[in-house]
Amino acid sequence: MKSAKDNYELLEGSQAIARTIKNLEPAVISAYPITPQTHIVEILAKYKADGLVNCEYVRAESEFAAASIVLGASAAGARVYSATSSQGLLLMTEVIFNIAGMRLPVVMTCANRSVSAPINIWNDHSDVMAIRDTGWILLFAANHQEAVDQHVLAYKLAEKLNLPVMVNVDGFIITHSYESVIIPELSLIKKYLPDYNPLLGTYLNPDAPVTLGAFFTPDYYQEARQTLHQDLLASQTVIKEEYKLYKKLSARQEAGMAKPAIDNGLIEYYGPKKPNLILVALGSVIGTIQETIKSENIGLLKIKTYRPFPGEEIAKILSSAKNVAVIEKAISLGNMGPLYSDIRGALTKNNRLNISNHIVGLGGRDVTKKIIKGIIKSASGRANEAKFWG
Repeated sequence: MKSAKDNYELLEGSQAIARTIKNLEPAVISAYPITPQTHIVEILAKYKADGLVNCEYVRAESEFAAASIVLGASAAGARVYSATSSQGLLLMTEVIFNIAGMRLPVVMTCANRSVSAPINIWNDHSDVMAIRDTGWILLFAANHQEAVDQHVLAYKLAEKLNLPVMVNVDGFIITHSYESVIIPELSLIKKYLPDYNPLLGTYLNPDAPVTLGAFFTPDYYQEARQTLHQDLLASQTVIKEEYKLYKKLSARQEAGMAKPAIDNGLIEYYGPKKPNLILVALGSVIGTIQETIKSENIGLLKIKTYRPFPGEEIAKILSSAKNVAVIEKAISLGNMGPLYSDIRGALTKNNRLNISNHIVGLGGRDVTKKIIKGIIKSASGRANEAKFWG
């Protein structure tokens, strides 16, 4: 087997994502520039100008327009792509709901960033948490390679399930930094992801008329939302199957990388079977946590799929610990962190767990080893409110 190290390139995160999207061959790309997402669509625009991609690249006048353009193109049966961040994602909110409700396989990158006010352009997860209940599959990447692989997975999931998928990458931390990464070759993508040929009846076609986004009275609306909810929950099985298949096809030998005890596309778990403490997080902070943990009695649970929420998988792992510390870059103002709230909901059958909530990195505040060590030290204490660090 060829070693993965032979194919590594040192790339900026945005460049790695754009290269991957190029190989995935969307027919329509539309976006509006917003920091820190801009590099991705700038690079794709240059590919178009240089004749390196065969797609329609539509320059939108706003994020709302960009989302509307890919909605329309997807509804007409095209593979589409967009990217955004922060206030841009919030401006898209109405369309984000419509894309999910219309069951359109749109793929979008969110370069996660804080939201105003006050004005701040640096990373946290406030933007995506504001739209977490819109009906999209939400994936979170911890590093460049995961960001690349999740975009390939995203198209397979979206087109197989008729559900939109958003890949979340931490702004600046991933989008503007450089790491060694493998860009999947076109031959691998073609083997994993077939050409997009949507079934008649799932898109607008005069030969098979269909109504998308129709007017539903109270007699039918609830059933439509229930179906979307149930299909999202059921997608967990497909996510695990497709993740396993992609890993098998890519067949990488990543030397020096710690191997997780569990890795199924929804979550990863590193650590002992019965730890004293498990740290739970998503996104790029995972790397800092991994660099900090020294004790053999501490586990790390990485959430890779946030919606649908893999509650049963999480509860099963956390049930073996005495203490759990949820570390997140968002706060549900007036309550607790959103990830913490979801985890507490999944642990209703296990009241003995001591679970604490730790808010870090808001507005791009550095998350240091010292902070992680402080969280580890305090995690055994009882906590009834979110604790802010840094």
